[in-house]
Amino acid sequence: MDPVKLDAIDFALLDSLHRDPQIGVLETSRRIRVARATVQARLKKLEAAGVIVGYHPHIDLGAAGFAVQCFVQLETAQGELAQVADELAAIPGVLEAFATTGASDVLCRVAAASHQDLQATLVQIGRSPLITRSISIVVLSEIVKFRAMPLLRTLDKDDRPVRSPEYR
Repeated sequence: MDPVKLDAIDFALLDSLHRDPQIGVLETSRRIRVARATVQARLKKLEAAGVIVGYHPHIDLGAAGFAVQCFVQLETAQGELAQVADELAAIPGVLEAFATTGASDVLCRVAAASHQDLQATLVQIGRSPLITRSISIVVLSEIVKFRAMPLLRTLDKDDRPVRSPEYR
């Protein structure tokens, strides 16, 4: 599947949603100065293309009581990735997991309320007969929050369509 080409309206829409995800279509259209129908059509296009995959609140895990986080590199039994994924998904403290290249097969992000709870989660992960080795890296602080807009802005500007006239 070819990536969708984003133009200035798409960027304005994504920027607006990123800054204030709870505003409605009408307010978004006012802020980015295009017709409401244009905002609705662009949202539909970006959702259908998989650029926008959902509308979720950003949760601060520390504020919610889960201030301890770590990354866990896992070496797994060969050919068992799907079962490992199922086992990891069953552990509430596993926030996300990625199949990787290199020395480890899977990289997980784990959160817990305390170091004791983190240890319990790591023991639970390690009990799997499909996990042959793990390496844990405790997070001290987050120095760059997850972001996507700076990367999206690197797309070739010359390939973007010319912006349609502004709605006023």
